[in-house]
Amino acid sequence: MTNGFPGKPGIRIAPSLLAADFARLAESVAVVERAGAEVLHLDVMDGHFVPNISFGPPIIASLRERSKMFFDAHLMIEEPKRYAEAFAKAGCDLITFHIEVTNDPASVVDHIRALNIGVGVSINPTTPVESVRDILDAVDMVLVMSVWPGFGGQSFIPDVLGKVEQLRGLLRDDQRLEIDGGIDAATIGDAARAGVDTFVAGTAVFRRPDPAHAFAELGSLAAAAGGAGVG
Repeated sequence: MTNGFPGKPGIRIAPSLLAADFARLAESVAVVERAGAEVLHLDVMDGHFVPNISFGPPIIASLRERSKMFFDAHLMIEEPKRYAEAFAKAGCDLITFHIEVTNDPASVVDHIRALNIGVGVSINPTTPVESVRDILDAVDMVLVMSVWPGFGGQSFIPDVLGKVEQLRGLLRDDQRLEIDGGIDAATIGDAARAGVDTFVAGTAVFRRPDPAHAFAELGSLAAAAGGAGVG
């Protein structure tokens, strides 16, 4: 496992559970896993930090029993320290928290790390890179939001690519740089060229007629633009 992610460093497409058919979650997850997905992105919302509510540890735990994928949990919640342990126990392999919810991000990193899982930090579209600079060395991944968190299916915000390029220059080779929001066949190439290696794709995978084909297509486009292996 590298950077808390499976396999060698390279491009990963991380299908987002938020866009899956909630009446057929296990089946939807199995489709992308059979297609080669190694990472499942879990968008957790609390109705406070973002104006929506998604799902919690019980759903994740039930899927953990049915999948070998790496569970990449994105906590869009106000109190990540309060709930991190429950998500770790549910089977999450990495937990990402938002820099905007804490005045002491180092303590959040330490708390999640103590659960023996990976840790990431996320920034919203207008949050500056400087806000995470002091903890960059301590995290496994930085997640750049390319839409405003809270709802799937939004349009990609291209202005965030400048931050992606800046972060790529600051991160070590063993750290992941993830992007979430509006990633599809039209936007993934620009994100890959800017330095992203992990692409969250919800609507562009699960809402397509053939999710397995959509997953493979995105991986090919990202690899062609970024020059890295796909997984």
